[in-house]
Amino acid sequence: MARDLWDPAQYERFHDERSRPFVDLLALVRPRPGMRIVDLGCGTGELTERLHRTLSARETRGIDASDAMLAKTPARAADGLSFEKGDIADFAPGPSFDLVFSNAALHWLPDHAGLFARLSAALREGGQIAVQVPANYDHPSHVVAAEVAGESPFREAAGGRVDGQPGVLRPEDYATILDRLGYVEQDVRLQVYAHHLPARDAVVDWVKGTLLTAYQQRLPAEVYPQFLARYRERLLPRLEDTRPYLFLFKRILLWGQH
Repeated sequence: MARDLWDPAQYERFHDERSRPFVDLLALVRPRPGMRIVDLGCGTGELTERLHRTLSARETRGIDASDAMLAKTPARAADGLSFEKGDIADFAPGPSFDLVFSNAALHWLPDHAGLFARLSAALREGGQIAVQVPANYDHPSHVVAAEVAGESPFREAAGGRVDGQPGVLRPEDYATILDRLGYVEQDVRLQVYAHHLPARDAVVDWVKGTLLTAYQQRLPAEVYPQFLARYRERLLPRLEDTRPYLFLFKRILLWGQH
């Protein structure tokens, strides 16, 4: 069984910055009376609750695979809002939702053409899909992680290639997928978010809460600290030494309605 390495405290260190894409994604959704919503990769449930309240939904279900994240959700569950443990890779209900929503979760999964077909099958007639995925794979924060993972002893310890964003496509690919799946309206955009971090070292803290969990998952516990030290050693010289440090982060936001 895979280790649950998600740390809510680490993830929430950049709470305001991580919330901005959610707000922009939510703004794309068209409210309807009595909506039934599923939030895939709901995390601690804070933003799921905001989604539920903002859209005045009849029912919202948050799904996440992390016990640590879900431990933060019980107090939020009420008035049609619920949370459950589940692997979003296995999510495949019949047409029962008015909105399939996912903020910064689907990039962990491969085969997005097949994935979006499966998610679309969960929508009722006239239903909507709203998804945000990171697209920062060409930033040094991501490039260096892959480079270090290819070095010895990390390559051997991981037992193969590790990819922190296995499924992310180009924005135009998502537009094509939505069109082929019968979405009569869509909005697909690449958004660059400008985050001012205290210094370049903070980039390491940022990715420790997200991207690097994929590498931590594959490496033995005694090897990961070595990986992290090597990552820091190679990354920081590639980042401008300014205070504050401008951390540019690209994300793809997409919305469609049947």
